[in-house]
Parts: sequence; structure tokens; C-alpha cells
Amino acid sequence: MSNLPASMTAIGLPTPGGPEALVPEQRPVPRPGPGEILVKVAAAGVNRPDVMQRKGFYPPPPGASDIPGLEIAGEVVALGEGATGWTLGDKVCALVSGGGYAEYCLADAASALPVPAGLSLLEAAALPETFFTVWTNVFDLAGLKAGENFLVHGGTSGIGTTAIQLAKAFGARVFATAGSAAKCDVCRDLGADVAIDYKTEDFVAVIKEKTGGKGVNVILDMVGGSYIPRNYEAASPQGRIVQIAFMDGSKVQMDFIRLMLKRLSHMGSTLRSRPKAEKAAIAASLREKVWPLIEAGTVKPVLDRSFPLAQASAAHALMETSAHIGKIMLKVD
Repeated sequence: MSNLPASMTAIGLPTPGGPEALVPEQRPVPRPGPGEILVKVAAAGVNRPDVMQRKGFYPPPPGASDIPGLEIAGEVVALGEGATGWTLGDKVCALVSGGGYAEYCLADAASALPVPAGLSLLEAAALPETFFTVWTNVFDLAGLKAGENFLVHGGTSGIGTTAIQLAKAFGARVFATAGSAAKCDVCRDLGADVAIDYKTEDFVAVIKEKTGGKGVNVILDMVGGSYIPRNYEAASPQGRIVQIAFMDGSKVQMDFIRLMLKRLSHMGSTLRSRPKAEKAAIAASLREKVWPLIEAGTVKPVLDRSFPLAQASAAHALMETSAHIGKIMLKVD
């Protein structure tokens, strides 16, 4: 690492707060440990967990960087002991436990992935967090199968745009909720069979109508709160509901009788704190089953806009408006 700078620009978080709490500062360039690679970051994705961390509600797991940022793309510039599969100069994208909002970031070699052919580094940086999340929750945990009905809430979010495309690519009938007619059009353009404007329509009623009363087999929900009992109504018998966030709150008073009568499975998961071996296994599945779809153009990252690294606060302010469609990105070089 003798040819690398001693310090770098990173986005610090001295105290929790609003978007203005994110401030550029100088940090030492990290050194890769066993099994790690050091990436010169070209771009980083902005995600809801970053917002939660900024507010003080989602601290990094033990040993992770306190710098926000969970996904990056760039060039491998250093290798830790035992880090295999990569050489200096390789272009990679990676899911990380923190540290993405910086000029250099450490990544676990086993969970990094090659930049898909035909994608820029900016586009590649939009892949890891959403694709890891959707794959592990919708396909591994909920076991979505071809021919089943699938519902994703927040269809034009980073998670939503990814979930629509992957579910459709693997043969599901896709339902999506979104907050305007224009956003519903985007969902349909991405492959949703039915897009529901949750501000003017009751998604439970629409789903029952469109499925002949059967309901949907799998639901991916990041809303929580009042959506939880409504998800139970919209689910089919033996339906699987996966909870990945609680934008409407994690506490709700409800009658759980539907859980029993429909024999539902309501599951939840987080990604950031999972063991490295689990993340590596997800990466291997994505490389085998999803990367070919991206390289063929069947599935693509959807980008809203990008900001310079120093303007991370503006990126967070935009995310909190929910006006974006797809991913909000930070450009580092």
C-alpha cells in the first residue's frame, strides 16, 4: 500500500441528526485484514439503512466502520492476507457493513462481485444492497416460485424496482404498490402485471379482485405498521410475508387469527449483521443466477440521480422526500 495516500475524504457522522449531520472529513485510508480487499471507490449507493444510521437508530455492527454506506463499486487496490479471487486493478462491486461513503473502502473478498459486463461503475454500485436483499428474502427465505403471485410494497424504491424485475424474470405474477399514477407507470414498465396507487386504491381489494379472491403467495414489505394486518388479508392461504423494514413503525395492535386460519408465515430479516459466510453464499447465488440476467439486459439497476460525495447530505434529503424512483447514488471520483 506504499503507493496509496495516507488519508482520504469520507463522510463522517459526529452526532446523529438530520441530513446536515453528514459532514466530509479526513480519515486514514484503511488497511485490508485477512480475507479483505481494499477498493478505491468510484461510486456508492444511498439506502434507507444509511438514513436510519444517521438518525441514530441503526448503529454499525461490532467491528464495522462508523462511516455510512453499505454498497460500493470501484477498483481493487490492495489485498489482505488470504484474499483470493481478485487481483489488483479488478473492477468490483461489493456489499459492505459500513464505510461506503469514502474514497477507499474495505470489502470481504468472498462477498464482492465482478462489475457486470456493460455496466458502468456507477450502475454497478447500485446493485449489492438491493440485489442481496431481494434475493435472500424473496427467493431464499420466502421461496418464490414461477407461477406464484408476488407483491412488493414501495415498487419504485431501490428494493422495489429490483424485486419487480427479478420476480418477473423468474416467472412470478407481480403486484406492486406505489404512491402516484406516474410511479405506477414505472412499475408496469419494469414488469409489474398490476400496479396499485396506494393513495387512491385499497391494495387488498385490488389484489383480491385480480386474483379471484386467492391472494398473493409472497409479500415483500418494508412499510410495516398499518400494512401488517392488511398484508395478512392480501396473502393467500399458506402465504409467506417477509418484513425487511418498518417505515410506518414496528408496533401495531392486531388480531392474529388470520395467521392461523390461513396458515401464514411471517418472517423477518436484516442483512448488515449477517455472518460473512452467509453473505458470501448470497453473492455466489447472485453471480450464478442473476448476473447473467443483468449482462443480457433482462434486469437492470434503476438510477434516479447521483450527487458528489461531499453532497451526501443532499442525497439523504432527497431520499427522505420519497420523490425518487430507483437508486440515489454518490459519485466519488
